[in-house]
Amino acid sequence: MIMRILTLIGFGTACLLLAADEPKQKVQVSKTERMDFPSGGTLRLTNSFGVLTVEAWDRPGVEITTIRFTKAAYDAREREKATHELDKVRVAAERRGDELVITTDFPRHGTFPPYPLGETNFDLEYRIKAPSTARFIAEHGIGEVNVDGLVGDIQVTLFQGEILLHLPEEGRYKINAKSNFGNVNSDFLGQEKRRFWLIGHRIVYENSPATHTLNLRVGCGDIVILKTRVPKPFVPLTRAPKPEGV
Repeated sequence: MIMRILTLIGFGTACLLLAADEPKQKVQVSKTERMDFPSGGTLRLTNSFGVLTVEAWDRPGVEITTIRFTKAAYDAREREKATHELDKVRVAAERRGDELVITTDFPRHGTFPPYPLGETNFDLEYRIKAPSTARFIAEHGIGEVNVDGLVGDIQVTLFQGEILLHLPEEGRYKINAKSNFGNVNSDFLGQEKRRFWLIGHRIVYENSPATHTLNLRVGCGDIVILKTRVPKPFVPLTRAPKPEGV
């Protein structure tokens, strides 16, 4: 009996030593869901932060993938608790009329206390695929907002970070893009305005035949608007037939 107890104690000690020797890892939780989207509808995000990417696709619905992961690494004994805390970070999508609203909620205290300027010690990434004609509105905290291929109206407010748009080069837009502390760069024409103390940058483009509007605001950071250039189809050179007898 004593030998059995000693064996169990030794086995338990060995497991603890193996867990201690195992390298620490970050904890990650991901989720993907698909939802119907109204034709000509609006995709709206509120209270989002981290890296947000919206990409156009040729399907009628919306696919939403969220990835939550810790900034710190944990050993095996701590990962279950860290996973439980990540589960408290909730991203919910709800249809409201012709809008699909995606909201983010997470506890402000506990294992993941806020960092200065509202940062947290966990990261969040959104990967969203939506119809190219969707109207897009986002109120984003700290991080990045990337939009690729949408042709509808785009309205983004970002507290700190970068807004990056890839738009079709043939698109016509009315642009009002402003950074309080940063730069605005655009492949599309626009009138540049800088403040006299050289802090902040704004580009305004009133395009009379414009069919869509870009309304972009960044508190601290940059705005980049790029044209997605489609290469022209390759046309092989043809040679005139040689005259007979040559």
